[in-house]
Parts: sequence; structure tokens; C-alpha cells
Amino acid sequence: MPPLLHRLSRPMTAPLRRWVLGAFPRGQSGIDYDQPLGDPGWFGLHSVTWRVHSEFPGMLAGGLCALMLQTLHPLALAGVYDHSNFRGDLVGRLRRTTAFVAGTTYAPQAEVEALVAKVTRIHAQVRGHAADGRPYAADDPALLTWVHVTEAYGFLQGCRRYCRPVPPAVADQYYREYKRVAEALGATSVPASEAEVAAYFARQVPQLAFDARSREVLGVLSGIQLPVPMAGLSRELFLGAGAALLPAWAEAMLARTALQRTQARTSARVLHAMTPLFRRALQDGLATRACTRMGVPVSVLAEWG
Repeated sequence: MPPLLHRLSRPMTAPLRRWVLGAFPRGQSGIDYDQPLGDPGWFGLHSVTWRVHSEFPGMLAGGLCALMLQTLHPLALAGVYDHSNFRGDLVGRLRRTTAFVAGTTYAPQAEVEALVAKVTRIHAQVRGHAADGRPYAADDPALLTWVHVTEAYGFLQGCRRYCRPVPPAVADQYYREYKRVAEALGATSVPASEAEVAAYFARQVPQLAFDARSREVLGVLSGIQLPVPMAGLSRELFLGAGAALLPAWAEAMLARTALQRTQARTSARVLHAMTPLFRRALQDGLATRACTRMGVPVSVLAEWG
């Protein structure tokens, strides 16, 4: 950024930077993103994944969209409902998920493998029965696929709507690349294109439900208090922007009102307008460190490659 533009934008970008670092503090994962030099991790410099995941507004809004979608799957939701402290520590859960996505995206290969092994061990311990009595297991390949597809869909749509255009061929490449993480965790038959994702969702709809547990989890999500200034306004902005990414069938299942949809569209417009400010405020993030490890400036991620 030219020095003059940097000075002029600082009154707006500095508060955004404080907000992001307050919500998602750095340096707590213990991952070394800087060494060994030249290590591409699982995706590398030329991947679409590095580019999509470098866009903070799209990733946060997309992640919230994914959470909303995940509340519709009774078996996937049961694991969260029974085995996580989402009521008392939803912020911590969001941070841990964010750290896993960031680590598997940008960390060196050995660090990624350790992360995946750790999550695999955790999944092996999560078992139980859903509200209707059906058994579930967090390492069930079908459930792992559901969680992955909702996240990948949310991240891609967040990037596309709030950050930059994503051509269809690039979107398909993203799905092909990013399924590597899901498959390493044990997912199977993972969709690898936009068409396959759309067909996958169509097959899943009959087994989805918006029930009392869904409402409870969404209620906790709608009241989340991030430790940042203007927490309520920030929450409404990103939750609205996340909801704006929902497929039409999910909006209908979640019984979203006309007012909620209008608010979501407003949030979407605001977040889209703010994206350049987020980029200026966060020029030293994990994507930058990964590029430095590879010996190139982060500016190379501005193009699809």
C-alpha cells in the first residue's frame, strides 16, 4: 500500500485490526508457520485454497453460514450438543475451529499432519445417541463429509460474495483441493465440484430437520459475545452476512422471516464494502507468513494463479 494511502486509511483500519486480534488472538496454537523454509504445507503457493482462505471477511461469514447449516443435521448436531461446551464457551469453539482451518491451510506439512492426527483422536471419543435414539459417532465418514461440505461451501461463497469474483473453474478447483483435509479425517465420497456439492445437498435435505436442538444452538449463536468493542453490532453484522450465504432450501428450513432476510442483505452489503479495509488492516496474517516461508510476497495471492 502506498504510504499516503496507509496513513489516510489508518483511522479506519486500526480499529478493525484490534477487533480481529481481540476476537481471534494470534500465537496461541503453538504452530510454527515460519519454518522450514520452502515447505508448501498441504496446498502450497499455487493453490486456490490459499487464496480463498486468505480473505478474513469471507472466512468468518462463511464459517457462520456453515454452523447454521450444521444445526440442520440431527446426528451432526447431537455430537456438538452432547460433547461440547457450546453454551458456555462458544467463542472458544469458534477459535479452535478457526485455528484448525488456518493450520491445515497454511502450516508446514508436519504441523498439518499433527493437527489432523489430534482431531482424529478427539473424534474417536465422541459417540452417543441423538434425540431420536439413533447412534452417532464423530468419526462417521458421512458426518465428516457433511461438516466438511458445509464449511467448504460457506468459505467459497463468503469469498465470492464479499471479497472477489470466483470463476466456476476456480470454484471447482477449490473443492477438489480442500477435500484433502476431509478425506484425511476419514470423510468419504466428498464432492469435488460446485455441481457435485449442489447434488450432495439435494440428497441430504430429506434427512435434515429444524428442531428444538437446532433452535437452542442457533439461539446461543445469536447471543454470542465476542470480547471486542461494539460486540453486539459486530455479531449482527457477521451473523447477518453469514445468513445471506445460505442456500434457498436452508433459508426455508430455518424459517427465516422477511425481516431477517432484509437484515441479512443489509449486512452483506456492509461487509462487502468493508473488505478492502480488512485487507489493509491484516497484512501480516498467516497467509503472509506462509508466503514468506515460500520466499514470495503475499501479493501473489491477489490473482488466481
